[in-house]
Amino acid sequence: MIHESLWRSAPAPRFSGPLPNEVDDVIVGAGITGLTAALLLKESGRRVAVFDRECIGAGESGNTSAHLTYVPDTRPTELVSRFGERAASLVWRGGQTAIDLIEAVSARGAACGFQRVPGFLCAPFFGDIDLEREAEMLRADAELVSDAGFDARFCPVGPITGRPAVECADQALFHPLDYLVGLATLVDQGGSVVRDEAEVGEIIADPLAVIVNGETIAASDVIIATHVPIVGIRNLASAALFQAKLYPYSSYVIGAPGGADCPPPGLYFDVSDPYFYLRVHQRSGNRYAIMGGADHKTGQEPDTESRFEIVESALRQLIPSASPERRWSGQVIETDDGLPFIGKVAEHQYIATGYAGNGLTFGTLAGIMLRHAIIGGSNSWRALFDPGRKPSSISDLITIGSENVDYPTYMLRDRLRPPDGSSVDTIPRGGGRVVTIDGRRVAVHRTDAGEVMAVDATCTHMGCLVRWNAAERTWDCPCHGSRFTPEGLVIGGPAEAPLERVATAASKRRAS
Repeated sequence: MIHESLWRSAPAPRFSGPLPNEVDDVIVGAGITGLTAALLLKESGRRVAVFDRECIGAGESGNTSAHLTYVPDTRPTELVSRFGERAASLVWRGGQTAIDLIEAVSARGAACGFQRVPGFLCAPFFGDIDLEREAEMLRADAELVSDAGFDARFCPVGPITGRPAVECADQALFHPLDYLVGLATLVDQGGSVVRDEAEVGEIIADPLAVIVNGETIAASDVIIATHVPIVGIRNLASAALFQAKLYPYSSYVIGAPGGADCPPPGLYFDVSDPYFYLRVHQRSGNRYAIMGGADHKTGQEPDTESRFEIVESALRQLIPSASPERRWSGQVIETDDGLPFIGKVAEHQYIATGYAGNGLTFGTLAGIMLRHAIIGGSNSWRALFDPGRKPSSISDLITIGSENVDYPTYMLRDRLRPPDGSSVDTIPRGGGRVVTIDGRRVAVHRTDAGEVMAVDATCTHMGCLVRWNAAERTWDCPCHGSRFTPEGLVIGGPAEAPLERVATAASKRRAS
């Protein structure tokens, strides 16, 4: 089994070179949000610079299952009930606009295998269900979407399982990293730059500038296009309050060639909670299936291997001929009301986050919106996705309260938990554990070669203790979802600083 995203099977080209002294717009993060915004701003006459501490698509844009759909995680009837028909139509229209833009950019040179396919919102794939009730609800979903002007229809007998479904036409497939490389290539010329291995270490408010690899770069505006926004020039209090509206979840994916029973190319997702999702495309003349699901709050599942087993079992039930060959996981950010946050959070500073399971479409739409926010002009989604919006209902307030119980719960649990009596020498190769060394909680991983890597177990965001993710070999924080490599480097925020390396006697030698 290959432990890597299908999209990373070939190395991405590097974007290196000298750093500019001054630009109009600095964009932090070279994922789909940052690169889309960069291209649109550049084509509006702005000089832009995109910086990523790793490489193009190194974050969640490269861990996606690559669904391009205007159907968000919140099903149509619920979306209309919560926000009204006009707002729901705007959400769906935003996804459609994003897919149209991706198609147009791919035709300009961002070759990525773009293909229009149908998408199906299905009754739960598994378990005993009330088929009559599910059919009634899905019929209502289809009518709402169709009445809003979209090509959607109810299917009494849907694909794969034969259970009811809603078919939405003109969804799409593409290769996300190929598309990002195409975007970056279009941006990195004519006075604008894309630079990888370029970490933004600090943002200075007055005059506005960023420090990148020790160099100062002046700018008029800054877009924070990281998966979870860094603080930037906001004050810590406002950043912490905003963080309380973001909830990180881990999701698990299996990739597998399929045989004759593999359904036609398309997107398939059910209405269970957490839901399963399936993408089928042509690869080397055969059909290839990407199955995902088994979501949980990041850092809160002690047996992450079991999550891959759940997804693989689901895949085999739907497509018995599937031959799983690779697996990977990704992280999605949920919000209190189910809609993303896109827009201004401070003078000349903009963010985009909270895409849930629609990162590629919402990320592309965010690029469109951020371009409008900076150069002026209005767009239909500004108020709906405003980062400063207040909870719209009692339900949203309950969500905020229930989701944020994690921080005090895990903080107190960790502080009251007696020290782990295990020693470093008991940690097996490939394993990880938080142990106590000289009164200090230390996160220790032993590599397959026997080398010991030890880091402080205290998350640098707000002080919770990290936990070992055996499936992905990462240290994950259960409070706010920060993730770190075994060496302590930040994979994803809100933490911005790495875990401190700790020297131990065992780290100076290899296990026998």
